[in-house]
Formats: sequence, structure tokens, C-alpha cells
Amino acid sequence: MNPADPHASGAALTLRPDLPLGPHVPTPPGGHFEDDDTIDLRQYWDVIVKRKWTVLAFFAIVVIAVGVGTLLMTPIYRASLTVQIERNEAKVMDIQQVSPAEGSSESREFYQTQYELLKSRTLAQRVIAQLRLEEHPAFAKQADSGLLAWIGLSTADDDRDARRRKAGYESPVVARFLKVLTIEPVRYSRLVKVHFEDADAELATRAVNAVAEAFIALNLERRMDASSYAGTFLRERLEQMKARLEDSERSLNQFARAKEIIKVDEKQASVDSIRLQEYTMALAKVQQERIQAESLFARIRVGKEQGLPEVLQSVTIQRLKEMKSKLESEYQEGLKLFKPGYPRMLQIEAQIAEVQARISDESENVRLAITSGYEAAKHKEALIAAQLQQAKSSMLGLQDRSVEYNVLKREADTNRTLYEGLLQRYKEIGVAGGVGLNNIAVVDRAEVPRDPFKPKLPLNLLLAGFLGIFGGVAFAFLFEHLDDTIKHGEDVERQLGLALLGVIPFLKSTTAGNGALAFELVEEPRSSFAEAFRSLRTSLQFSTETGVPRVLMVTSSSVAEGKSTTALTLAVAFAQTGKNVLLIDADLRKASQHKALGLANDAGLTNLLAGEAQAVDVTVATSVPGLYVMTSGPLPPNPAELLASAKMASLLTLAAEKFDLVIIDGPPVLGLADAPLLGNLAEATLLVVEYAATRRGFANDAIKRLRSARTRLLGAVLTKAEAHVRGYGYHQNYYDYEGASDGGRQRLSA
Repeated sequence: MNPADPHASGAALTLRPDLPLGPHVPTPPGGHFEDDDTIDLRQYWDVIVKRKWTVLAFFAIVVIAVGVGTLLMTPIYRASLTVQIERNEAKVMDIQQVSPAEGSSESREFYQTQYELLKSRTLAQRVIAQLRLEEHPAFAKQADSGLLAWIGLSTADDDRDARRRKAGYESPVVARFLKVLTIEPVRYSRLVKVHFEDADAELATRAVNAVAEAFIALNLERRMDASSYAGTFLRERLEQMKARLEDSERSLNQFARAKEIIKVDEKQASVDSIRLQEYTMALAKVQQERIQAESLFARIRVGKEQGLPEVLQSVTIQRLKEMKSKLESEYQEGLKLFKPGYPRMLQIEAQIAEVQARISDESENVRLAITSGYEAAKHKEALIAAQLQQAKSSMLGLQDRSVEYNVLKREADTNRTLYEGLLQRYKEIGVAGGVGLNNIAVVDRAEVPRDPFKPKLPLNLLLAGFLGIFGGVAFAFLFEHLDDTIKHGEDVERQLGLALLGVIPFLKSTTAGNGALAFELVEEPRSSFAEAFRSLRTSLQFSTETGVPRVLMVTSSSVAEGKSTTALTLAVAFAQTGKNVLLIDADLRKASQHKALGLANDAGLTNLLAGEAQAVDVTVATSVPGLYVMTSGPLPPNPAELLASAKMASLLTLAAEKFDLVIIDGPPVLGLADAPLLGNLAEATLLVVEYAATRRGFANDAIKRLRSARTRLLGAVLTKAEAHVRGYGYHQNYYDYEGASDGGRQRLSA
């Protein structure tokens, strides 16, 4: 093989369409992989770090806006006092209970009622009138703030206020008063805190104290009115109940005399009821005895008297059974020596028969006794049942005669109870009506607050900080979700269905060109950039069963994704292994390899395809041993026709024979027909994908175009990857530890 004479052979292009390709990730239906159910926290952290400026900007905007808004707000002061509300007033006239009694069943309803009374419109109107708040300029102005005031209509218009009150609308002053009045019950106590908020600290203090005083006054007025009304009402009801009680007792006595009904003691039971109860209990007892006797009788009727308790517990029967058992044992022992016809054996047999007959007689006696007992129990039950029926008839007759008597008596008892209750209540009101104490007291009066209650700048800033952080993170994830670019190696495999062969790091831009960046493999062999391309070279060596494809095209979906630098640097990497590598700049629309290598572009691939030069004339050796370059030459007006010509196929066949590896720097895929043509001629194609720049839709469209042209895609390489991309950060940290410096390197670009 003579690399210096690449045009020595003019053999036709013989490609290998059945070349086994490297690892390929099959694309599921729809072109996408299903997401795993696991949560990758590192991936979330990468998103936050990547979009940290979005998070910080949103955080700063929220904090500044909240801070400025807080500083521009009018300070509001809160005046507070504490009120004690007892369930009932002190029982001064009650000897057993002087302190207020607490009713657990109605406590909740009572205290809730008091809270609502403190927030009532009547109480607010009394305090407003007392403090003359409708004439207070600041308070009335704040009450009038709203849409009507904004368009110039003031609530101070007397005619309009009159119309609103007549129509049933609530006064704006009352509405604002109730809005700034807050009731706060103290848990597990009878204390209530009352707060009033206003921009004027002294006004807030006077208002909250006036609320407590007005509430106490209203409570006393309600109690006095209730006592006066209760006394008049009870006196009238007592006179009515007294007359009704006398009439009902008179009617009861007249009826009892007419029916000859005598009631000595109302609590003592009558004779008929006692007899009825006794016969009922006796009948129940006799029925139990009859049931037991009937059970025994039923058993002997079916011939099971041997299992009856009377039979089993009979001493005579037990003794006879023991005698029979002994005789049977003696008979069995005799059979061992004598025959059954022996006199002694016959005698024993006769004795056994006699004992059995006696057992049967005793069992018959027991059966007769049970039968007699059953018949006696039935007869006794019938007699007691007849007596019970007679007692019931007598009792029912008495009840029939006492129906009207009981009605009259119940009416008299009810009237008597009502009369006594009214009389007792009337006396209590008369005695204790003038000594009732108020059940509401002010524990701590309000003092003029020194510091404003709101707005609270530290709290608002703290809340704004939390809101800004969480909102910024939310926006970061939203933008990340809307961003459909390739950002991870998993995206290449899952979204594109290609194997990831390498990850090329992002290097900061300098004045150095792409050529200097590519030759970093020679100048800085221990840098992370050089190691990334050595890793890509290794992946390509194992991508097929026969090693690296002889003709490899490097392309991308669009411009500026790093394909040209990837092709050049990859050629340098393979040349370092001792291979003879030819780099062909086939991007006939935007050639760049001659600029990266500092070569003239007067003659190149276009001259060869146009028939103006031979391959040896346009092939140039570089400073890297084993690396040769064929520049693009003058850019033609019809690149697709030149690349589709037979001379391009012949060139690739010749180059594959003369060089160990041919790398084609192809044009982008989308919008051009050049890349699919070259991809069909090359043995394999490597797709360059720019990190966080190549959109998934563009990349998928490029893959579809390449595959429609029967292009053999080996996989993809991810370029310009940030340091936080998984799989790259480790290599960078490792080589930094070794002492290599990546500072001052230019970002990989086309």
C-alpha cells in the first residue's frame, strides 16, 4: 500500500452493503422510548444548575417587587384588649353556687353567639356614633375607597347615603369598621382578644376600648329588658295556671266519687296487679317443669329410657348392673374350663337372666314415674293458666274503669307541676332581679401601639424569597420541558434510537481556531478533550465486527454542531494509532477544513470531480504523521450533481484501497441533498449532535432522511457537552486531578 499514490488504481467502487454495524438501539413505535418510573434527583439538579440564571432572575424580581411594595404600603397599627366572658352571671342569691356555672352542652353555642354579637352591625353603629367616625376625615376616606371614589363619586353625598340606607345597603363606614375589627378567642379559656386596625394608632385604641364598653352596655340592657318582661309574663301565667289547676282537681274528685274509685297510695300496686304478677311467674315456672317432664317423656316413648338421668342415677339399677357384669365375667372365665351345658355354667346363665329381668322391671318403674310426672305437670299448668286468665280479666275491668280517672289525674298533675315551676321562677326573678351581675368584664384595656402591625418587611421578604425560589425552579422546569433539544446521552438513545458512541466536552472560546483545537490530541494528550476523542475512537473500533468502517462520513442535522472539528480531530486520533487516514472535506457549500489546517483551497475535491485534477494532485499531507487531507476546492454552484457522479464513487473506492481509513466531512442533512448522497456511498455514517442545541425534531428528521437513502448509521456523538452532563464530569475531574489544564480552549464548533 502506497499512500503517496492514492490514484494508482482506477478500480470501480466496491462497497460492502452487508457490513455488520455497531450497537444500535431499536426505535420503538412512535420513535420514542417510555420514561422510567424512577426519579433521578441528579437530573433535576442538572436542570436547576443549567437554568440558574432563570431561577435567580425570578427570585430577584419577586423579592424586589415585594420589598418595594411593602415599603410603599401605609403602616397599619393594631390595638388589642382582652375581655372575659362567663357562661352565666354570678349567682349571688344561690348559696350552693356563687361562681358562674358552666354548661358543657351549650357552651359552644353560647360563646359563638357572643363572638357574633361582638361583630354585629348594631354594636358597630353604636361605636361609630359614639366616636363620630363618619366625620373622621381619614377613616371616612378609607371607608370610601373603592371604584366609586376612584371615578370621583364620594360617599359623603348625603342624598346618596340616604338612598342607600333606604334601599337596605350597609353603610361604607360600618362595613370598613367591621372589616378591621377582629375577634380572636383564646383557646381553653373564657378570654377573648378584640383587635382593631387603623393607620391612626390613637384612633385604633379608642375604637377597640369603645367596642368593649358598648358590648358590656348592650349586654346589661338586654338582661334588664329580659328580667322586666319575664316578671310580667310569669305573673300573668301564674293566674291562669292557678285557675286551671283548681278546675282539674275539682273534676278529678267528682269523677272518683261517682265511679267509687279509691286510691289510698298511688305508688302502691293494686291487689289485681299483684295477683296477675304472681300467676304470671308461677305459670312460667310450671311451664319450665312441664317442658322438662315432656322431654323425658318423649325419650321413653322412643325406647331410650336406658339413657335417662333417673335410670343412670338409680342405685338399685346400678347395683343390678354390677351383679350382671360380675356374673358375665364369671361365665366367660368358666367357658375356659367347661362347656355351656355344664351345670355350673347353666346356673350362672340362669342368674344372669334373673338379674336382667330385675333391671328391666326397675327401668319400667322409672318409665311409669316419668309418665305420671308429665301428666301431673300438664294438669298443674292448665290450672295456673286458668287462674292467670281470670286475673287478667279482673285487671282489664279495673283499667277500663280507670281510663277517664287517669286522664283527669294526669291533667291535674301536669297543671300542678307547671304552676309550681312558674311560682318558683317568679319568686327567683323577684328576689334576684335586682342583684344580677354582668358576666362580661375587660381584663386588659388597649394601649396605644408603638410599632405598626403590618406590613412586616422581614416576613414579606422571607415569603417572597420562598416564592421566588420555588417559582424560579418551576419556571426552570417549565422552560426545560419546553426545550426539546438533546441534552443527555439518554436522549440520544431514547429519542433518536441511536447508540451514543462518545461525549465531547464544551471548551471555552479563545482566539485559537478549530485546527488548534483539533491538534490538542498532540499538544495536550492528557486533557479531557483529547481523552473524549480517544474514547470515541475506541467506540468506533468496536462498532462493527471488522473494526472501524473503511469509509466513514461525519455529518450533523444542521450547521455549527461541531461536525467539521469532530471529523478533523477524529482523523488525528486514528492517525496517532499508526493508521494512514484520509480526511475529505465534502462540504461543498461551507468548507472549513482548509481554514482549520491553514491550507490553500485553490484545488481540491471539486477539481477532482470536475475532471480538472487527479487525486494525487489534491491530496495534501499534514503535520500529523499518517494524516492526509483533501480540501473542498472552489465551491461549485451544483454540489449535489458533483457528489452524485461516478467519479465520487470511484474516489471513495480508490481511497479505501490506498488508506486504512477514509473520513468524509459531510454537509448538514436538513435542507440539502448532499449528505444522503454521501451517506449512501460511505460504508457508515456518524451523526454529530450538539448538546442543548440540536432539537429532537430536526435530529429525527435527519435520521429519517439518511435512512431513506439507505445510509448505515453507526451512532451519534454528543458535542459541546457541559461539565455537569452525566458521564463527562468524572473524566474532567479525573484529568484535572492529573494536572491537565483545559483553560483557554475554544468551544467545539463547525
